[in-house]
Amino acid sequence: MVPGISRPGLTDDELIAGAPEVGFPVLVKPSAGGGGKGMRVVERAADLPAALTSARREAAAAFGDDTLFLERFVLRPRHIEVQVLADPHGNVIHLGERECSLQRRHQKVIEEAPSPLLDPATRARIGAAACDTARSVDYAGAGTVEFIVSADAPDEFFFMEMNTRLQVEHPVTEMVTGVDLVEQQVLIAAGEKLAIGQDDIVMTGHAVEARVYAEDPANGFLPTGGPVLGLREPGGPGVRVDSGLVAGTVVGSDYDPMLSKVIAHGADRTAALHKLDRALADTAVLGLTTNTEFLRFLLADPDVAAGRLDTGLLDRRAPDFAPPALGDAELIAAAAYQWISTGSRPATICGPGRPAGEWGSVLRPLSGCGPETAPTTCISRGSRAGPPRRSRTAKLIL
Repeated sequence: MVPGISRPGLTDDELIAGAPEVGFPVLVKPSAGGGGKGMRVVERAADLPAALTSARREAAAAFGDDTLFLERFVLRPRHIEVQVLADPHGNVIHLGERECSLQRRHQKVIEEAPSPLLDPATRARIGAAACDTARSVDYAGAGTVEFIVSADAPDEFFFMEMNTRLQVEHPVTEMVTGVDLVEQQVLIAAGEKLAIGQDDIVMTGHAVEARVYAEDPANGFLPTGGPVLGLREPGGPGVRVDSGLVAGTVVGSDYDPMLSKVIAHGADRTAALHKLDRALADTAVLGLTTNTEFLRFLLADPDVAAGRLDTGLLDRRAPDFAPPALGDAELIAAAAYQWISTGSRPATICGPGRPAGEWGSVLRPLSGCGPETAPTTCISRGSRAGPPRRSRTAKLIL
């Protein structure tokens, strides 16, 4: 286990007194919940009191419980978790591990199975450790045992926590093992024995999952929201989408911003990454900003492609992200939608040689429309009677 201090009712003074024995840097964690809420990395003893105060406040707001504990922060850590199934009759198996190191502020963004870090011997050891953990508490159900592994010492792993539920990222395990974890969870809850043993679990190929969030990576990852005006989700062999979205869904900002999960399976890691990138390129949620372009930016990163991961990699790369510039086609489509959805007056569409007429605010991005700006096509909300006129270029869009 990672060195730490944890017992019910620890006060700030007790945590501060125990921190030197744990060893800096330390990680402040709430005991009542996860998802990165209330977690703080503290490099120096002088910064610990303020970190404890803010962590308690956030934990109380998120979980209704401000209990905290400390553990040593492993440098260049990788977050690797093991899926387990345990029935009420004492049978426990694991279904391999998942690499969850691509995180933003301790919130997972991209997960994969198996981990590109572990060799077969370490994989067997960490799986056995996860099963022992479940047995030690007489666990029954689907669960996940989470470990921290140093990128510099991949044969060493430290127990972090156990999540007594089905994780968001369970599809990658299902895709490489062929086991329906939801079905197994229900059968276990019904009191049945596991019908599969450890020797039946074989991992085939590689699977990667990306979480599509309603957030704006170019604006500090602030949550976004609004009605889903249009939706396109990918499909095809080896591609899975877990989503509750439909056109017309109103996305608010009061809850977790995750909209969907896009999962790709390939013969190997490279194939899975490429397939996931193509699937994300075919994902469109009109009406609100999402992180799909940022996800593709991450997949193209050389360290991600090579499997050189750690839990701080995403935060280090985020400042380098710049959203792709919109082309004329996107701007024309946006202007057309604005006119169709809000205007009752006819539109005037101009191309080379056609006067601009009256311009509305929707055309601000297409400034300079007129004969001198060919081949730009512009749309205006005019006051003339008659049907909208379309230029040759606009016919491709409207």
